[in-house]
Amino acid sequence: MLQIETFDARAGGNVLYKALAHPLAAEAISRLYARLDGPVALYDPDGVAAALLALYPASIDSLFVRDVSEVGQIRAGLAARPLTDLPASGARTVLVTAFDAARIVQRIAPLLPPGATVLTLDEARLPDALLSAPGKYLDKLNFATNFAFFRDADGLSTRLVSANYWASYGAKDVRLWLRLFGADGAVLATWEQALPAGPGGFSIDSRQVRERFGLDPFTGQLFIHAVGVSGHDVVKYALDTYASDNGASLSCTHDANAWPSDRFAGLPAPRPDETVILWLQNSHAAPIPAGAVALDRMGDNLPVALTREVGPFATVALDVADVLPGLHWPAQIELRAGRHVVRPRYEVTRNDRVRIAHVNVERDNLRPDPGIPALPAQMGRGYLLPFPILPRERFRTIVQPTPMATSQRHLPLRLDVFAADGTKRGEKFLGCLPRDHALAMDLDGFGVEQGHAELVYDFRDGGEADGWLHALFRYEDRASGHSAESSFGAHIFNTAMTYRDEPQSYSGPPPGLSTRLFLKLGDRSRRSFAVLIYPASGPWHTVSSTVLQLHDGTGRMIAEAPIAITCSGSAMVWPDEAFDAATLTAAGLEGYVLVRDATCRLFGYHGLMDAAGGFSLDHMFGF
Repeated sequence: MLQIETFDARAGGNVLYKALAHPLAAEAISRLYARLDGPVALYDPDGVAAALLALYPASIDSLFVRDVSEVGQIRAGLAARPLTDLPASGARTVLVTAFDAARIVQRIAPLLPPGATVLTLDEARLPDALLSAPGKYLDKLNFATNFAFFRDADGLSTRLVSANYWASYGAKDVRLWLRLFGADGAVLATWEQALPAGPGGFSIDSRQVRERFGLDPFTGQLFIHAVGVSGHDVVKYALDTYASDNGASLSCTHDANAWPSDRFAGLPAPRPDETVILWLQNSHAAPIPAGAVALDRMGDNLPVALTREVGPFATVALDVADVLPGLHWPAQIELRAGRHVVRPRYEVTRNDRVRIAHVNVERDNLRPDPGIPALPAQMGRGYLLPFPILPRERFRTIVQPTPMATSQRHLPLRLDVFAADGTKRGEKFLGCLPRDHALAMDLDGFGVEQGHAELVYDFRDGGEADGWLHALFRYEDRASGHSAESSFGAHIFNTAMTYRDEPQSYSGPPPGLSTRLFLKLGDRSRRSFAVLIYPASGPWHTVSSTVLQLHDGTGRMIAEAPIAITCSGSAMVWPDEAFDAATLTAAGLEGYVLVRDATCRLFGYHGLMDAAGGFSLDHMFGF
């Protein structure tokens, strides 16, 4: 496993990691290392050495620290020595592992070995033109970055869609710095894209990129760096994969998690008539060594390693049946990624139809929370995981709980089922499921024509909980055979009382009792839709006060449409039904709908449908 710290649930992302892992930083560090003239001493005042040398191995002769309590610690295979020993080290180069390091260099000047050259990580800074907050290099706003799976090959194309939500926080002149990597990790193109001055929508289409740069067919990854941002350091987007050859495939996935994880979960094993491809995309400039990535049937603890190396920023198509032969749905697969990749995509092919979805971060820092089984009555049903039941006449809805933390040995669960009008239509205790369970429940038996269901904790047979409850939701078109799937985790919804950081808020402290969800528009061949769910852990407003706000490509709101959703109910929303054709035309292809509600927190899923029986579905994002 890479010895890097990537994400802290208390403080957010590790800015140092993103500063080191940026593709331009990788190039600069390569140039920096070329200047190292041995013997090389490394002065590590802030504990950066392990991450630096994990991402960029180098020949270092000695390592020095200033904190006496750290002397003797092993960092990157070197025993830390006191800074006062530096003069006698014989080093010809002293590398200071810090940014904004001028003052540090000034302080250690009396301790430098005679004739030694001093280098710092300031040599690996991004150009000032790419900094949103130039006064402090390791400001999180300087590294609003993310990756996207990006492809234009084999009759399939990709389109990334989002909005300049930074403008709502006062940002001016926001632009994207973009770099496209091919399957072998080679740079195919680098360019910038200006975003609308206001909170307007934008897109990046692989067909247009391919035409602009005269590229051959490609499958790789797009690195996205938002510059000039305010208020928000996360790059959020929806990614459509569609058949550019008029085929039947269509799917949508949420933005990649920007933080490499040791493990990921929620990868389904194939049915006998399916092929499941895991797209393994190296997020770093260092190769993934052979044996560093493995697949395991969830709960078996018998990982099977990938025996090949994956090059820097390269993309590898891994057929899970080649690694775990004979394993079939509803078995689940755990990806042991060793912090080499951000949230990967997987692709399922069945009867020549392709769908793509994402796995999720499996947490290794969680332990059972004894407070959850003892939640007071004021918290109602506590943690809920809501998901749609699509119209039963056309779609089959299947749910599969997925372990999403290494400490989860059992999942004590119940399923509560609601009609669209909020009427509870049934419940089923699923038991205290073991980690290696193979439950995939078809919801046809509840007789709900359209609505939603919620997974909730139920401790009647014992068990533990940590709040990180996840599940995979699969939807199948009964006529066309097309499928879509999504996965997400539980939250506490719509209670005035709080527990830890729940109900979560888009900004500020809990409780989060409002809604801002992004819904992209469709085009001539694909209709956009959303399923909005009003989950409530306890009693809340009887009916929502929801408004669909249609924005054009500049971010200007040009129309509104109110809707009312009953508490514990849901609604299927079609922009082409909420707004007339002329108004939608005025919004343009970069327009979008913002789902707003100041009275309650809605949860939503969005997608597209076409005339060929294709459809997509994934959870919505808010800002």
